Amino acid sequence: MTQSKKLPRVICIGAGPAGLTAAYRLSAEGADVTVLERDPELIGGISRTETYKGFRFDVGGHRFFSRSKEIENLWEEILGDQLLTRQRKSRIFYHHKLFDYPLRPLNALAGLGIFESVRCMLSYFKAKVFPNRDPQTFEDWVTNQFGHRLFSIFFESYTEKVWGLKCKEISADWAAQRIKGLSLGTAVWQALAPSGLRKKGGSPKSLIESFRYPRLGPGQMWEAAAEKVEQRGGKVIMGMSVDSLSRDIETGEWTVSAVDPEGARHDFVADDVISSAAISELVECIEPKPPEAIMTAGRMLRYRDFVTVAIIVKDVDCFDDNWIYIHDPEVKVGRIQNFKSWSPHLVPDPDLNCLGLEYFCFKGDGLWDSKDEDLIRLADEELIQLGLVTPGHVIDGTVIRQPRAYPVYDENYEERVALFRSWLDKNRPGLHLVGRNGMHKYNNQDHAMMTALLAAENIIAGEQLWDIWRVNEDAEYHEIGEDRTLAFSERQVPRQVPDQPDP
Repeated sequence: MTQSKKLPRVICIGAGPAGLTAAYRLSAEGADVTVLERDPELIGGISRTETYKGFRFDVGGHRFFSRSKEIENLWEEILGDQLLTRQRKSRIFYHHKLFDYPLRPLNALAGLGIFESVRCMLSYFKAKVFPNRDPQTFEDWVTNQFGHRLFSIFFESYTEKVWGLKCKEISADWAAQRIKGLSLGTAVWQALAPSGLRKKGGSPKSLIESFRYPRLGPGQMWEAAAEKVEQRGGKVIMGMSVDSLSRDIETGEWTVSAVDPEGARHDFVADDVISSAAISELVECIEPKPPEAIMTAGRMLRYRDFVTVAIIVKDVDCFDDNWIYIHDPEVKVGRIQNFKSWSPHLVPDPDLNCLGLEYFCFKGDGLWDSKDEDLIRLADEELIQLGLVTPGHVIDGTVIRQPRAYPVYDENYEERVALFRSWLDKNRPGLHLVGRNGMHKYNNQDHAMMTALLAAENIIAGEQLWDIWRVNEDAEYHEIGEDRTLAFSERQVPRQVPDQPDP
């Protein structure tokens, strides 16, 4: 008689897409799973849905689209007919005009007018005659492709708002990935040349035209996932701030300690721990403390934060895009979401709308520390300044601050992550890092989910079947059959150019 394999006890730190996907997969196998979430009420992490006076809104806007059929099927399994199919529409706002995004040069030139278009074309021809032979920065690369004039109009302002870095400080490899295959000359030729003369496959692939979206916002997906985990016998415990992780060397058991909102301490015992917490936070929780070099590596990892100001407005002549990018250096807002265009069910009154103005910042700077009423006033003023609403149409608002929205890929981040990973593998087996912040990797929602699925399968198997660090490991899409780790690799973060020594 064969003895049945003992199923593992697993603790998942964080109830975002990664933590809940891991718990969902493990609970389906009958594993003993406990999810610990710091937020006392909201499920979903950065993919949660916030509410205010009956209005529901995202923190950043989350499309449900993946090149992985497995992930698409998982969303269907969790939420079913509550998933809507939405048409994608996003544009660039510049000088009170909206331009197509992805950027279509003929549309851009027509919108800029004859005189500005001539200047752009002259700038482009100059870049072709006198290109930068060794482009090192984002500015160098984009200028080579479009000319400096179009770079300054359609790329510079927004990029610097998002990352808090000058375009001269961002590495060229990010531009090469984000704008791969597109230049002004090739785009104009593709648009104007007779069909027989166009280069087959010469035009770059456009962004997706439609995506799935939960009827009541992304949080609905993760609330449903948490409910299914609990139906299978797992636990999802809210308001638990993890502050200690220790491993018994003899038994291999992990003890995870957390504090609830009343200050009471709770201990949880498991065979494995899956963490989607930021490495900079996780390193502070490990007991006994790692060597100082490891502590420093974790603490030095940086993140870009942002503030969402959700503004309730009278729905009069409002743009119908899902979101628009604000390429105007005269205002601080970087992107504006139109939540009714994501799903009309997010807005309880058909005569009203909810716009989400996103301000990218670092925690502790002037924007982050501003009072809510000042941020709402700023959002109102900038909407009017941009001509998107008229005075008196803003009737209410609220503010959401999101720390650690984007991991920063500065000059030494790879070395720091590699050092932490190496120490973890050798000294703390059974602690698995997943998700965007858990891996300090600019993962999309589907990437985060795939890392969690593979980590869960490794735990179930009791061996490393998959290297989860290969998910989203480079810039381009891959079509490699059943190799799930490379099936939809997609996204990079701009790297900061190392300081150059003085000549």
